[in-house]
Formats: sequence, structure tokens, C-alpha cells
Amino acid sequence: METHMDTRRRKQRGMFLTAICLIYEYYNTYIDRSPCMTSSYIGDKWVGELLAGHPTRFCNMFRMTQAIFIDLLDLLVGSHGLHGSSRTNPREVLAITLFILSQNESMRGAMERFQHSSETISRYFSIGLSALVSLSSHVIRASDYKFEHIPAEIARDARYMPFFKDCIGAIDGTHVDARIPNSDKVAFIGRCGSTTQNVMAVCDFNMCFTFVMAGWEGSAHDSRIFKSATRDPKSNFPHPPAGKYYLVDAGYPMQRGYLKPFPDTRYHIPDFARASNVTRGRNEIFNKRHSSLRGVIERTFGVWKKKWVILRDMPPYNFSKQVQIVFATMALHNYIRRHHSRSDIDFHLAELDEENVPSETFEYRLGQFFTEEETEASIAFTVDGEGASEMAELRERIVDEIACL
Repeated sequence: METHMDTRRRKQRGMFLTAICLIYEYYNTYIDRSPCMTSSYIGDKWVGELLAGHPTRFCNMFRMTQAIFIDLLDLLVGSHGLHGSSRTNPREVLAITLFILSQNESMRGAMERFQHSSETISRYFSIGLSALVSLSSHVIRASDYKFEHIPAEIARDARYMPFFKDCIGAIDGTHVDARIPNSDKVAFIGRCGSTTQNVMAVCDFNMCFTFVMAGWEGSAHDSRIFKSATRDPKSNFPHPPAGKYYLVDAGYPMQRGYLKPFPDTRYHIPDFARASNVTRGRNEIFNKRHSSLRGVIERTFGVWKKKWVILRDMPPYNFSKQVQIVFATMALHNYIRRHHSRSDIDFHLAELDEENVPSETFEYRLGQFFTEEETEASIAFTVDGEGASEMAELRERIVDEIACL
């Protein structure tokens, strides 16, 4: 039978062994540390090899050419606060940021690739992201900010010229995967059944974003976001000047400066394709051309989501960082598209076949399969605004002009 003295000695031995373990752990951690990141092929050396190597390897990793990367690096360092540290140069910081955004690589994966600690990778990713968000305020805007010229894509296409010569872009919403705390999840679950961030964007016919409003919950209706963007002066929405207009779909209100298709009429290009591209009546003729021209924003979303995989499987960052990622990747999208080299395979493929919209466009989209009740609710939510009759008259004039051919 164990005596009181035996119990005391057993406890003392346990405490002694615990102390020994703690001393051993402290010694290994702080005195005789065994390095974890021991690869001789450190991150920046790998980046240097890719820059000097085959273009395909570089594009596969960073979703842009070497020339675009170098010019982007100079711009971010010179004007947008990108910097490194005593151990890491800005080139590697940008590479870490692009690697995470394009590959949706985990922190552990980036740690192994670049041979840095998790704290270092996280810090450099935040630095790179902040620089790209700063860039976004300069590049997410219209090139022709006064909208004085007919877009080249309309001017040279007989399907749209002169009928849509005053059109300056297209508006639509898309959904980005979101990681939301359980306490806030309900508002972010839309009809798709997943938690998403609803993003409204405006694009031009060069497949560049000219405005973005991000951070809305997935259950928010597109017209609600639209009204917030267009009515709030702080959003700096690029309102169309007199006589100009954007193309919108049935989920948005008809009002001055925003032209939507005829209701209760076939609209989407795949629907026409299934009917051997036969159009019946004036309204379908208009809707087909409207849909074809407005399809630029679907292709723009498709290229954007195809390049930056992180948008389709968002890591559990805090939500403000998830919103930053939207702005950062849109800034990258525009910078690549507008680079003087005009060299990008994803944009090239989107230009070759305008009806072949990347499948990534439709991930997490609201309204792909509306029930009858949901469709009625959507229509009830979308109320036409001031100038709706003017836009209806414009729509009729365009139909008349097309019919005269």
C-alpha cells in the first residue's frame, strides 16, 4: 500500500522529469536550434531562375510574362510602397504575393517554396497585397475617362456599329468564394448555397475593369448593390455622361444611362445557339445583339477568375483581407491587359472565341437556376428609375435601325 512518503516522491520525480523536458525543449529552440528551412535553393534564387528561363514556366507560376513582372515590380517599388527587408528583396516579396494569389498556395506551401517562416511569409504577403491595393486605385478606371471616343471593339464590328456607338461598357455582378465566421454566415449564403462575397463590376470592351464594389454579402441582390454604388458619392462611380450608357441585364433597373434587354424575351446567347441562332421578331433581334455585346463582362470575369485561383477557394483570412484580394487581383488583371506587350494567353483565348466563356465565370453565380418564386421576387426588387422611358425609346430606335438593314 502506497504511503504518503511514496506519493510525495512520485510527484517530485514527475516534476523533475517535466523540468528536464522543458529545459531540453528550450535548449533546442533557443540555444542549439536545428534549422527548419535548410534548402540551398532559396526563394529568390528560384525566382531568378524562372526569370531567366522558359516563358511558359514563369507564366505557369505567376500568371504573367517576365517582361510584365519586371515592369510591375518597378512600378510597385517606385510608387506603391512595395519593399523588402534586410533578408529579402522586393522581387521576392512580389513573387510570394503572386504565387499565393495565382496558385492559392497555403502558407506552409509558400514557406517550403521560399524557405521562410510562416510569420515572414504572412508579413510579406500583406506587404505585397497592400501595394497591389494601392495600384488598384490607379488602374481600375476607364482609359477614356471622359468617354469621348467610340470603343474600337464597337467601331470595327458591323453587328454593333452604329447601333451601339454610344455604349461605354457593361455592368454585372459575380460571386467570390468567402470564408465567414459561423456567427455571420447566414447573410453570406445566397441561392448558390455557399458563403460568397458579392462583387459588382463595370468593364469596358477591352476586358478591363473600370469600377468595382466589393465586400457585399452573398445574399445581397445585384440591384441593391447597384443602387448603393450609383447613389453614394463616396463610391466614385463612373456615371455615364449625357447620351452615353452602360449595358445591364434584367437584374438591374432600367434608368437613364443604363440599357437593359426586352423582358419576357429570349436573351442569353446559349439559348439562341440551341435554337440554331434563329431569332423571332424584333425583340429577340435586339436581345441577341445586346447579350452578345454585354458578354464582354462574362469573359472578363472568366479571365480574372481563371488566372487567380484564390478567388475560387478563398483561405480563411479575415474578411477585410478577402476584400483586398478582390481589388488586388483586379488591379493585376488590368495591368496585364493594358501592358504594352499585349502578351497574355488567357486574354488571347478569350478574344479568339467571344462565345466561349470560361466556366470559372459562373461559379457561385446567383440566379443560374431560379425557381418561379425567386424570379418573381427578383423582378419585384428591380424597380425602374428616372429616365426609364428614354431608354425604352432608345431601345426601340436601335431595333428600328437594325430592322432597316
